[in-house]
Amino acid sequence: MADNELRPIIIKRKKVISGGGHHGGAWKVAYADFVTAMMAFFMLLWLLNATTENQRKGLADYFSPTIPVARISGGGDGAFGGESPFSEEVLAQEGTGASSLRPTEGRQAMGLEGAAHDAEEDAANLAAIEGSLSGAGGDSIVSDLARPHIQTRLTDEGLVIEIFSRPGAPIFDADTGRPQPWLGEIAVAMADIFGTVTNGVAVEAHIAAEPLVRATASGWRRSTERAQTIRTLLEAGGLDPQRIARVTGHSDREPVVAPLISPRNDRVEVILLRHRY
Repeated sequence: MADNELRPIIIKRKKVISGGGHHGGAWKVAYADFVTAMMAFFMLLWLLNATTENQRKGLADYFSPTIPVARISGGGDGAFGGESPFSEEVLAQEGTGASSLRPTEGRQAMGLEGAAHDAEEDAANLAAIEGSLSGAGGDSIVSDLARPHIQTRLTDEGLVIEIFSRPGAPIFDADTGRPQPWLGEIAVAMADIFGTVTNGVAVEAHIAAEPLVRATASGWRRSTERAQTIRTLLEAGGLDPQRIARVTGHSDREPVVAPLISPRNDRVEVILLRHRY
């Protein structure tokens, strides 16, 4: 009995660990966050490679703050000339800004509205010139002799003034290659009315296909010479040579009617270009 009382008492405590042998699932959350961040990073790299500069600029403008940083900024007159030093190329914060094309106070840009206003004004000017040539308002600057040879149309490129031959009434003499006298009259009238705007001018000449195959193709030379003749007539009528944007000859490659030898395909196009071209 005495021996049992002297024996030490041993208490054994068993520690129970829950969650398995990997110390719980907290590491899984951290790993998932890391994988998500890496996926977002690679998505960003892919988007930067797949988009154009204008698209990236649009995204940057979309996330720009819409509240002005300062109510009045240092635009002023001169190089900027608006209420804000921003250009319309970066979307001014107040909707008003300066323009490198219109730096003066009297012609300030109004954000994107200024560009839209310019396009509307440009379209109105072209429509007015078209009306003057076609006689939509009752009076035409073109004589009765020349009017049947003219068609006008507004396109995305600008106002196209098409001068074409008619059966028995060519615009260029077949033997000498000289323009008809009324063609010079049309050129003077166009140069005069073009003086009311500052748009550029393009000249394109087309010819009808020849019924016989020649040993040396002269279509390209003839159409180019005709385009140059129209350019010379416009400049003689008072058009500034610096406004000529291009002079091209298309030979018989772009017919407008069939058959290809039809006189209607023998034509000259004078294009009053929109300002963006």
